[in-house]
Amino acid sequence: MAKRSSLVCQHLENISRGALEEYQDIIRQYVRDRHGVYALYRRDKLYYVGLARNLKMRLGHHLRDRHGDSWDRFSVYLTIGDSHLRELEALILRIVKPKGNAQKGKFARSEDIKRKFGRDVRQRHRRDIDILLGIRRKPDKPESRIHVAGKKGSLVRVLRGRALRLRRTYKGKLFKARLRKDGKVVHNRVIYPTPSAAGKAICGRAVSGWKFWQCERAPGDWVKLEKIRR
Repeated sequence: MAKRSSLVCQHLENISRGALEEYQDIIRQYVRDRHGVYALYRRDKLYYVGLARNLKMRLGHHLRDRHGDSWDRFSVYLTIGDSHLRELEALILRIVKPKGNAQKGKFARSEDIKRKFGRDVRQRHRRDIDILLGIRRKPDKPESRIHVAGKKGSLVRVLRGRALRLRRTYKGKLFKARLRKDGKVVHNRVIYPTPSAAGKAICGRAVSGWKFWQCERAPGDWVKLEKIRR
């Protein structure tokens, strides 16, 4: 079994400001040319969070900058690389809201799903009211300009009213498709009744659509389609 890579590889927690001043050479040796996240505390309360691609310089700087008299302890978390540092800092800032940080953390690509949550709640309320009042609504009209191939299939129970982007690399070629809310798959302007049918059309043999396709369950988060039914 392959080992999973770690984000944090070393950490130094709850160290006094005096230790940084007196044993600066030792601590600098630990953090020299290292990436990571650091936290400054005052009386055991988080005061400031920062990220650094050069921890040695940033820690030394905070001994004498505008935050210099506002903290008495610090922690350092050394990471492998810096590809996720900014998002990690943003996540901490949005959760903790430290007093010393003036800016709110921003995510580069994360989707705010509050509006989607509101729509889903309203849809649930509408469905519940329809059931209480015995109202039957007509289903949505099909996409008439696209040819429908094969028999009808459905993943509606799993999809719960959402559509998903699909992709699959097969024999070195990337194939893209869209899984509609009604469980059908649109690929090259042809509607297939199931992901399996769309997969078969690509590779010429029977396949499991759950295992064949990847879906984007969140921006940039591609997983096997079978993950969404767990």
